[in-house]
Amino acid sequence: MIIDGKKIAAEIRAEAAAAAAELSRAGAPPGLAVVLVGDNPASLSYVAAKERACAACGIRSFPVRLPADATQERLLAEVARLNADPAVDGILVQLPLPRGLDEQAIIRAIDPAKDVDGFHPVSLGRLVIGLDTFVPCTPAGIVELLLRSGVDPAGKHAVVVGRSNIVGKPVAALLARKARGGNATVTLCHTATPDLAAFTRTADILVVAAGRPGTVGAGMVKPGAVVIDVGVNRVPDPARASGYRLVGDVDFDAVASVASLVTPVPGGVGPMTIAMLMSNTVKAARLRRRP
Repeated sequence: MIIDGKKIAAEIRAEAAAAAAELSRAGAPPGLAVVLVGDNPASLSYVAAKERACAACGIRSFPVRLPADATQERLLAEVARLNADPAVDGILVQLPLPRGLDEQAIIRAIDPAKDVDGFHPVSLGRLVIGLDTFVPCTPAGIVELLLRSGVDPAGKHAVVVGRSNIVGKPVAALLARKARGGNATVTLCHTATPDLAAFTRTADILVVAAGRPGTVGAGMVKPGAVVIDVGVNRVPDPARASGYRLVGDVDFDAVASVASLVTPVPGGVGPMTIAMLMSNTVKAARLRRRP
């Protein structure tokens, strides 16, 4: 069975919109600042999608556009300005940044109370030790996909393929933590893991965030497993006007015949990321307005 990420993301956006409307009636709508440096086409597309989502959810958007040659000092000054702006509840700096800018220094400059991307060391540290925090949007979306599809990770063996700070490490921490959507026994695999298939075939829940198409085939999946494909890869396709098509890290057609549940690409994890960003922004607004 296919997990419909678009449908679940729409549910979460509707919940965020209802919460944003409540905050608006109580005083002011939530506000999200999205900072874009340069004109990378993919980043432009992602930022436009985030700003459309804000409009649909009743979240005020504060777009910040800087040229590709913006200095580290200028970007830090913009972040400081947004940190001090009471109308801004959340700050997102679109990554990747142009060469010459220190991404980690920029992330560390964001007020943790406005870190709706969940990438600040304070946010990630709180996640690891089990405290309430802003969870990175894609990992948070993965857990919501599982729970809203009737899959409770508790007591199951979850295998995560990929150790990035954006997906692999935080989703492993989420699945292992002693909380709703957690309590799984987690194995984290990566490029230095010998015989990857020996691990993936033991997974009740398999999360693949390797960044490489075809990483997982049917023979690497336990029958009846739940497979979450985080990858988004362009592969040549002369039949498409664009000349390419999007695929995940999993051989979808082959794995779908073995797994009990599987996410498609596109339409699986992707829509959840922006939905969880809206949810995090509403959460930030609530916390900042709390007496």
